[in-house]
Amino acid sequence: MKAAILMHYGKAPYAIQVDDVLEPKLGPRDALVRVRAAGVNPVDTMIARKEVQLLAGYRTPLIMGNELAGEVEAIGADVTRVHVGQRIMCRMPVDRIGAFAQYAAIDENALAPIPDGYSFEEAATLSLTALTAAQALDLLHGSRPGNTVFVSGGTGSLGATTIPLAAARGLRVIASGSAQHEQRVLALGAERFIDYRTQDYTHVLRGIDFVIDGLGGDEVKRQLGIMREGGTLVSLRGGPNGEFARREGYGPLKRALFTVAGMRFDRAAAARKQRYRFVYVHSDGEQLAQAVTVLAQRSVKAHVGDVLPLEQAAEALARVDAGGSAGKIVLVP
Repeated sequence: MKAAILMHYGKAPYAIQVDDVLEPKLGPRDALVRVRAAGVNPVDTMIARKEVQLLAGYRTPLIMGNELAGEVEAIGADVTRVHVGQRIMCRMPVDRIGAFAQYAAIDENALAPIPDGYSFEEAATLSLTALTAAQALDLLHGSRPGNTVFVSGGTGSLGATTIPLAAARGLRVIASGSAQHEQRVLALGAERFIDYRTQDYTHVLRGIDFVIDGLGGDEVKRQLGIMREGGTLVSLRGGPNGEFARREGYGPLKRALFTVAGMRFDRAAAARKQRYRFVYVHSDGEQLAQAVTVLAQRSVKAHVGDVLPLEQAAEALARVDAGGSAGKIVLVP
């Protein structure tokens, strides 16, 4: 089968080679999936640059790709959750990525059925962001209907899933981004939109219950400033901390490293009697199925950008780095 393989780490132009490799071996709880489409994400470029090595110790050569949609062609002896011929989607297990290929062997617990109405290309853009949104929302300590949540950078693919999933939980959503996306964001379920070019959210927001941070860096502390005492900020970009290491079950060394790495955000939050959380999305087929069912019920459209052949995997990663795409880039093996 054909697969896009990262030969060694480095910045763009990425050292990705599309070559023939053996089909993956099927374990007793695995499904063999014929990949029909694979989403290309910022995490893929981060992996290629060796920026997530402490979170996932990958070794090159490495078949790339974290999310896909396809059809089940065979199942292991102990598989019960999916069947041959079923259309499925998934965020691949962190320790077994490899979506940029014609076939993938995937633990059945990572798989979710594709809702009617979504094509393979559309489904391939939803798995990682829908799961990230669901897992981030689960970390909002003590959230209940009527609470406010600010979604920073809410006009991208993550906002497109976070906003409707938050609204479905009864949360009042405020999002920021470029003005050209305002009506789409409001249609997704946001009650208020802040144009970052004309308004500084720190000047107009106070007493917010929760924040989903998609920006990271210095914006984390600015976003802590708009939250009430006792609020929780969940970051996708700020970096891991000790709480994340304990939650994910890392050993003593990584716990110590992440505790030190996240100390500046933990201290800033603690000073305001708030919580800082970090999320690095993990596979969960059941949770994904629930999330995409909500998206389908709310008629949330998947925004597919350029659709490229597998042979252009390196170019796809470079385009993700460049940004500006109207939708998520998809590879078709």
